[in-house]
Amino acid sequence: MMDPSSLNWGKNPDGLLPAIVQDAETAQVLMLGYMNRDALEQTVRTKQITFYSRSKKRLWTKGETSGNTLGLVDVKVDCDGDALLIQAQPQGPTCHNGARSCFGDSELPLETLGVLMRTISERSLSGDSSSYTKQLLNGGADTYGAKILEEAEEVVRAAKGEGKKRTAEEAADLLYHLLVLLQGQDIGIVEVANELLRRRK
Repeated sequence: MMDPSSLNWGKNPDGLLPAIVQDAETAQVLMLGYMNRDALEQTVRTKQITFYSRSKKRLWTKGETSGNTLGLVDVKVDCDGDALLIQAQPQGPTCHNGARSCFGDSELPLETLGVLMRTISERSLSGDSSSYTKQLLNGGADTYGAKILEEAEEVVRAAKGEGKKRTAEEAADLLYHLLVLLQGQDIGIVEVANELLRRRK
């Protein structure tokens, strides 16, 4: 974590910096809030995201009344030291209207992978035996492993002669079943992304 004293708190007369909050798992932008130095220090200390309320003139921790908290994962500072990117683990919807994000529930295409992984995780904990995802997970590596082999073959077959649209559809099937395997093996998509990042470096 950065040193709060290194930030440009004096740039704005009210001593507040804008803080963009991003879901650390899905990369979805969740909300925009404002932090003064006390709010940032409390956030870093408690690992619960805290803002300065301009209307109430006090610190407020996200979820203090609703229970929909934002757990701190990381803080990044922009090049001028006067804006924050807060990466968080949300517990429940972020917006007061019940949406995951204050910018609405629509997802950018690449955000969908993280959201899908979270949905698979939620299905794994449910008691809904009619869920296809739950059935795959209950079957273990033999069941979802067989589906991955089947779907991989279908992707290759589509790529060889069924066109781009069909190949994309089959690739989506393969990715879904691969995400189920990761859940079954207790591997988060962030772990896979970190391995790809390690290889790029």
